[in-house]
Amino acid sequence: MDEIDIEAVADPELRDPVLVEGLPGVGHVGKLAAEHLLEEKESELVRRVYSEYFPPQVSVHDNGTADLVAAEIHAVELDERDLLVLTGDHQASDNAGHYRLTEAFLDVAESFDVETAYALGGVPTGELMEEYAVLGAATDEEFVEELREVGVEFREDEPAGGIVGTSGLLLGLGERRGVRAACLMGETSGYLVDPKSARAVLEVLEEALGFEVDFESLEDRADEMEDVANKIQEMESQQSGMPTDEDLRYIG
Repeated sequence: MDEIDIEAVADPELRDPVLVEGLPGVGHVGKLAAEHLLEEKESELVRRVYSEYFPPQVSVHDNGTADLVAAEIHAVELDERDLLVLTGDHQASDNAGHYRLTEAFLDVAESFDVETAYALGGVPTGELMEEYAVLGAATDEEFVEELREVGVEFREDEPAGGIVGTSGLLLGLGERRGVRAACLMGETSGYLVDPKSARAVLEVLEEALGFEVDFESLEDRADEMEDVANKIQEMESQQSGMPTDEDLRYIG
């Protein structure tokens, strides 16, 4: 196998498609959001991307079959314009791989005449959240203003250290190719899978692109994670003797 192998599965005609990336990251926010889109909307697998830069393993399914790990790109037809949704179980295992794979994802996007891309992810706060803001970054000031109008916040020096991985490189490498790109980052504690943050990100994306999605299944997952968070708080309180939310902090 080559360093990167792109398998063409289907070539549908898409209308003014937008690339939406949701790979694993902080709180699995982007991955949850992308997978929820694919669960709630009709979609078609169009590309699989295999690479030596992914971990050397296979994914084992419930029926016992196994597949080489890969990123997948699905086409989603919406009322006004279509989406190319990129997701998977892994990101690259080294710096060079992040660059090479992001270039490959952009190659696929350009083959479908994509001119706009959204990277979805999370930004850690170190504490449990009651309200979930969505922070942003974009490749041009006009895009920044458009995102402000749909509720995205742009804060000085946040996220600290910039945006790493595919989500960051889609902006950096995309801008060099003339692709208009933005990153939407939901606030999240940073140590739990966070469906509520994923919903906050999706709600912004809905407003920006003019579509609607049902959130019932994501709400169910959020309830499950809230139970987990409450148990963690109880354990922390018992250990510290201080039963407050302020004691729960992210370490990592």
